[in-house]
Amino acid sequence: MLRGAVVSGLLASGAHVLDLGILPTPAEQYYVKERKLAGGVVVTASHNPPEWNGIKVVDGNGMEIPRETEETIEGLVESGAFAAPAWQDIGGTAAATDGPDLYMRGIAAKVDREAIAKRNPHVVVDPGNGAACVTTPFLLRDLGCRVTTLNAQPDGAFPGRKPEPTAENLEHLRTMVRALTADLGIAHDGDADRAAIIDERGDFVDGDRLLALLAGEVVRRTPGLVVTPVSSSSCVEDVVRAAGGRVEYTKVGAPLVARAIYGKGAVFGGEENGGMIFPEHLFARDGGMTAAKVVELLSRRGETFSSLLKSVPRYYLKKSSVPCPRDRREAVLARLKSLAADRKVDATDGVKVYGEGGWVLLRPSGTEAILRMYAEGKTPEQAEAMRALGEKLVREALAT
Repeated sequence: MLRGAVVSGLLASGAHVLDLGILPTPAEQYYVKERKLAGGVVVTASHNPPEWNGIKVVDGNGMEIPRETEETIEGLVESGAFAAPAWQDIGGTAAATDGPDLYMRGIAAKVDREAIAKRNPHVVVDPGNGAACVTTPFLLRDLGCRVTTLNAQPDGAFPGRKPEPTAENLEHLRTMVRALTADLGIAHDGDADRAAIIDERGDFVDGDRLLALLAGEVVRRTPGLVVTPVSSSSCVEDVVRAAGGRVEYTKVGAPLVARAIYGKGAVFGGEENGGMIFPEHLFARDGGMTAAKVVELLSRRGETFSSLLKSVPRYYLKKSSVPCPRDRREAVLARLKSLAADRKVDATDGVKVYGEGGWVLLRPSGTEAILRMYAEGKTPEQAEAMRALGEKLVREALAT
């Protein structure tokens, strides 16, 4: 229904529409960029259950449009002030079936196929019944992997597992990796702009540590800037600095990270949720490219994935939330900055306060009347101390 409505609206506005069928979001973004189209629309619930289906709008560079452009479009729709060509000027539609092949060839051209084929790793791929069913298993097999699949039949009701690739939702994949003594497990969310990794022991790899590992590898080969949100773990900066690079922080949100990479000429970027951005390929999160780069890294190093992770410092994270009325958000954030004036503070997105061995980030939720709190420390005790500091600061800010 949503796909039909989107196509009809575009046609009625005079646009010509190419229907790419079932395709990962990054594959559609790559198609728009490579075919030099005006833009694209993806119908998806992303990592959410199917009742959250909506649309993602992509510009001609293959990037998700910024929020201000979304608001402009929404305003035009609500006001009815959009193009309404005469009947003979409406657009036309056609089907295109080359999306998966174009995308997979684009990825394959940017990884070390020889090293992967030589290692011939055994990878269990779990697309979660999502869009990557039509790409990732075939991509990795073509690169030289032995591939076993799980939940690899497209089904928008997601019968195999919930779409978000969290440790809890990937228990079957973890069990299969152990049972088959596979080298890796790789899982995607519904639209496959993210990838989650299971190591050879069947352990879920924290997204921050995966981000740090890949960032370090990129910077060692191409020194430069890495972009990531303020919510990312300090292990990312530790690894990037040790490799000779530098880190710049943005507000939370993949489109913001992607546009910062684009604008600043960064060599890599990403988020802790498995959304990695490889700018030489695409200015967007890409689960397929992440899968290929993880397999490439494993093959080049000749080690197990768990041993590769030993080079990434471990930090401990505590997440919670604190009630905060919507109409008091700005005043509370201003007060938090004042209360923490004697400490190092980053106000890129909310208020991030640094302390001994860690930090606490307080930022407003986009959907609820709360402040989300992320507290990190080098030890569980330091993480708890930073969480307690954050809670204390919020209580004081709300009391004034």
